[in-house]
Amino acid sequence: MSKLLAPNAGPASLSRRIVQQGKYETITMLRNGEQLILAIVLPLMALVGLSVTPLLDGLGGSRVDIATPGILALCAMSTAFTGQGIATGFDRRYGVLRFLSTTPLGRGGLIAGKILAVLVVLFLQVVVVTIVAGLLGWHPAPAGWLPGLALLVLGAAAFTALGLLVAGTVRPEATLAITNLLWILLGALGGIVVPAERLPALAQSIVHFLPSGALGQALREAFLHGAIAWPAALVLLLWTLIAGAAAIRWFKWN
Repeated sequence: MSKLLAPNAGPASLSRRIVQQGKYETITMLRNGEQLILAIVLPLMALVGLSVTPLLDGLGGSRVDIATPGILALCAMSTAFTGQGIATGFDRRYGVLRFLSTTPLGRGGLIAGKILAVLVVLFLQVVVVTIVAGLLGWHPAPAGWLPGLALLVLGAAAFTALGLLVAGTVRPEATLAITNLLWILLGALGGIVVPAERLPALAQSIVHFLPSGALGQALREAFLHGAIAWPAALVLLLWTLIAGAAAIRWFKWN
């Protein structure tokens, strides 16, 4: 009887807490119908639309070959920036962040759990988009998979930092408006889905310095040519570091 009553395990390790928090965040994101539309349905609609219209003709590849890297980049922005930003903003409003930050999970563990959830959902998005794009005739450069996925993770890190920065500094209602508006603007004119060559002249001069344009260009270079666009990768790294530092400095937990 004494063996049954005696504790046989200590407190959960930090890594286990992070995994459990990441699991919770992932399930929450996947159960949210609005986020699923933003993360899966709209990118797939854009993929099909770009594959059957002449918007991307004349850019050195088939429509689906040029469209798919941009759609993968759009998935990263949808989940890491818009989805995570909105979820974090409302968690902050209802006191969830303040409560969790005082538990053994801690603030660092909470952020790590959110990042883990973004990566899991992004993996599922990549699988779905790859299957649909393959059915549409996508033929990515084999050498582009490793750098492409690495750059996709870097882009997700940049957009997660931006999403947390917005969610932690403005009201939840404003977070909802800002993230959705930027998703539309960057998706249409930010070089993430449509290459800079197809954008208005004014947009062409600035999209390469935006995280959207840099990620779109980097993924197209990787999956079309099997190469790494180092300037675009540097832009993504700078956005990650600057937005991450700003989020750490100004994030409000209540």
